[in-house]
Amino acid sequence: MEAIVYNIKGEDTGRKVTLKEGVFGIEPNDHVIYLDVKQYLANQRQGTAKSKERSEMSGSTRKLGRQKGGGGARRGDINSPVLVGGARVFGPKPRDYSFKLNKKEKSLARKSALSYKVQQEAITVVEDFTFEAPKTKEFVALANNLKVAGKKVLVILPANNNNILLSARNLPKTSVSTVSELNTYKVLNAAHLVVLESSISALNNF
Repeated sequence: MEAIVYNIKGEDTGRKVTLKEGVFGIEPNDHVIYLDVKQYLANQRQGTAKSKERSEMSGSTRKLGRQKGGGGARRGDINSPVLVGGARVFGPKPRDYSFKLNKKEKSLARKSALSYKVQQEAITVVEDFTFEAPKTKEFVALANNLKVAGKKVLVILPANNNNILLSARNLPKTSVSTVSELNTYKVLNAAHLVVLESSISALNNF
């Protein structure tokens, strides 16, 4: 499987790169994609939600009404959950939402996500480039040349490049990631992938 390499002007360079069939051409596995995305989102949760139970309330423990004959429930003290401002029954407590996922499953999920992008023709390979200084205008011109302007774009770099990162940071639908930071969620969350040519060899080793 091959992909055309474009330059930053959006022109065909006449070169092609090989996309490994075992990474970009597999039958996507939806279930492992679901598990990997679920794990990623779970890991983003702080898990600090907390509500007070009855024993933690500071109100009086005096029983407000008689046991029988009041025409309602036996509600006890002012901290009762049936009263406004009272405690909460089975409320949230601080917890860890993270869970384990096997490395092979995570690898299969990334390959499945990349294969979906190939099927959708949503990958553009660009020859390696950099900016002399952070310039959002230059990145916008690049997006226009590659015909991805207005789309949710993920730029995949072989290594950190601050000038590219800072140039794209102010654009609301654009994100930048290195190959080592790439995950299933980032791939699927983007409508189009712009991959630098030297990133392909690293992606082929996923």
